[in-house]
Amino acid sequence: MISLSGSSARVGVWRPGNRSLPGPRDPAWTVGMSKVVLVTGASSGIGAATARHLAAAGHRVVAGARRAERLAELAEPFIDVHPLDVTSLDSVRAFVDAAVGRHGRVDVLVNNAGVMPLSPLADLRVDEWNQMIDVNLRGVLHGIAAVLPLMRAQGGGHIVNVSSVSGHRVDPTAAVYSATKFAVRAVSEGLRQENTDIRVTVVSPGFTESELSDRGGAAAAQAAARAAAEQLAIPASAIAEAIGFAVDQPSNVDVNELVVRPTAQT
Repeated sequence: MISLSGSSARVGVWRPGNRSLPGPRDPAWTVGMSKVVLVTGASSGIGAATARHLAAAGHRVVAGARRAERLAELAEPFIDVHPLDVTSLDSVRAFVDAAVGRHGRVDVLVNNAGVMPLSPLADLRVDEWNQMIDVNLRGVLHGIAAVLPLMRAQGGGHIVNVSSVSGHRVDPTAAVYSATKFAVRAVSEGLRQENTDIRVTVVSPGFTESELSDRGGAAAAQAAARAAAEQLAIPASAIAEAIGFAVDQPSNVDVNELVVRPTAQT
């Protein structure tokens, strides 16, 4: 892990035997308390904005992504960075283990990593379909698999899964992307029902400033998405603030679903 935590910490760091940072079993684990938060897909867009927002709020953040050089730019006193490939369960487990080794526990996981190569189904871009399934859905499942035993042993925790407005509707060229985001909502609801001690939040952004439409997909479909985003997109910080709102609720309050989109988006 590239550890860049500074020495002038504003809050305590919890380690085994150190109760300076209350955990999920403690009634003090509530509004205003510092939590250990993992963020995937943190090298840009919503992930980077969320890591910065939560760190500024006093939480201890461990940020993961594949692009190490971009991830290094995120490092600040309250953010540790760690290489992460959510398509690999071993990589996700190593990410979680690094956070536990550093901070002693994991309170919140933000499953944010995602890709969006848009194209008509008739284009048969099967490799890109598989990539979306691997990152957008399997990546979320890997995150859950890596933290769920730990959170259950702790007596609580919070899993935030980033879906999309496309997880509520289907548009041409976005069939497979929408399928993965609908699935994220389904998995999240099942997880919520099965675990009464673990909070589960789904955040569904609309058009948001990001790099999602910059890579892969059919040229015309990606250009259309970029054009719409240029007209409508809200800053990634708006989604980060929504995630922060859910994270900072008292432990007995679970914000189950948030849809955050531009006012002008239909």
